[in-house]
Amino acid sequence: MEYLTSIILIGTISLFAAMSPGPDFAVVMKNILFGSRTIGLFTAVGVGFGILLHVAYSLLGIGLIISQSIILFTIIKYAGAIYLFYLAYQLLKSKPTAIENSDGVRVHLTSVAALREGFFTNALNPKATLFFLSIFTQVINPDYSLIFQALLGLEVAVIVMLWFTTLALVITYQPIKSTFMKGHHLIMKLMGGALLLLGVRLAFETRD
Repeated sequence: MEYLTSIILIGTISLFAAMSPGPDFAVVMKNILFGSRTIGLFTAVGVGFGILLHVAYSLLGIGLIISQSIILFTIIKYAGAIYLFYLAYQLLKSKPTAIENSDGVRVHLTSVAALREGFFTNALNPKATLFFLSIFTQVINPDYSLIFQALLGLEVAVIVMLWFTTLALVITYQPIKSTFMKGHHLIMKLMGGALLLLGVRLAFETRD
């Protein structure tokens, strides 16, 4: 019964975390709106892989080291902020004709690039480090076997991927996407601005 309770609790926390506005959400939405359904799905998988990285080092105890080291935490923080600035710059500098074909689909982002964007956006977010550290120290019973803890970490990755996958499937439903794409140039600039603000916020984040 305790195992089932942990599974439900971790699943609920993961879903709400995935649904909250943040870098992952912004990047996935960017690639859904200015890419194809496939691009959005690959981005979601990339985010999931980033989560697995956090799970792996949290299980090894490295997450605690990162959270306690000002230097390591700062390096990850600024690397993540710079990466978000780069993604924002790509959107803000682009002209509609440079990134879209007649269907409003971005043509310069490959599946591998989308996977990479999703992965690095999540992996370089130090708040994700603190999130998983709190899960593995305060939510998951330390007496659980390492295998079960790893399975709970895998559950987080799967739930987040399923959320963003569902988002990709819904947003790319043609009538819905067509509505979004009527103001594609404005949305492109808004998404770029959102990524820029998220980068600024990340740069000034603390461990508290």
